[in-house]
Amino acid sequence: MAHKAGFVSIIGKPNVGKSTLMNVLVGERLSIITPKAQTTRHRILGIVNEEDYQIVFSDTPGVIKPKYSLQESMMSFVNGSLTDADVLLFVTDINEQFDEEDVMEKILNRGIPTIVLINKIDKAQQEQVDEKINYWQEKLNPASIHAISALHKHNLDGILDLILEMLPEHPAYYDKEDYTDRSERFFVSEMIREKIFLNYQKEIPYSTEVIIKSFKEEELKNGKGEMIRISAEIVVERDSQKNILIGTAGSMLKKVGTEARLEIEKFLGKKIFLEMFVKVIPDWRSKKNYLKSFGYDN
Repeated sequence: MAHKAGFVSIIGKPNVGKSTLMNVLVGERLSIITPKAQTTRHRILGIVNEEDYQIVFSDTPGVIKPKYSLQESMMSFVNGSLTDADVLLFVTDINEQFDEEDVMEKILNRGIPTIVLINKIDKAQQEQVDEKINYWQEKLNPASIHAISALHKHNLDGILDLILEMLPEHPAYYDKEDYTDRSERFFVSEMIREKIFLNYQKEIPYSTEVIIKSFKEEELKNGKGEMIRISAEIVVERDSQKNILIGTAGSMLKKVGTEARLEIEKFLGKKIFLEMFVKVIPDWRSKKNYLKSFGYDN
């Protein structure tokens, strides 16, 4: 059989379950997940490899109307994922109130085969599911519609097969050993950012960026394996945010550091020494030079 390969872009509004879905489809925890909207800021590739095919999934930021430069960069990642997509997975929340016109603007009239996935159906009535299926059939006339629960891995069987039918014959785009295009340093910064999203409220998560300043492997003194020494800089926009982030006598920063270190050790399979510092860069989310240095230049 000829080899198939292609790009599958996962698109939708914030907080509909795109990252959960990609992690399930790829079988790796690549995208960070929190209950807060706009957790995903980058386009993250997750690659499924088999002998006769390679599927390259793109998890993308939730579609929003951008209000500042960081959000403009996030939307440029979404647009980039649409330009090379062979298949679109449009994820919508069963509870969404039919206000996805901003997503429609991006995907209509592109001629990309689209699968609609109505997510979070585990607590929905069948009548509500049927109503949504009819609505999307009429609105988009997609290749296929599935009512799913990505979190509970419900009704996902057959979606990979459906995607494969739509992919072109093509050699692999990436090495068959790769499961993402991102570095370990990137995932470490994302895991720290995830713990910030989970531990702080209001504007703190959205005003924060995590930069890995150093990432060094060392032999453990007892000769029993290796340790990775990581130094991370947490950037915020104001002194008041820095104080909240650090907490009384450093208590909050220590909590975030402990949770992140355990997650990173699980991910990398090695002992981790993690140190974190907080730095204030006023209004960094609106400054193109900082955004470029932080990896938001598409």
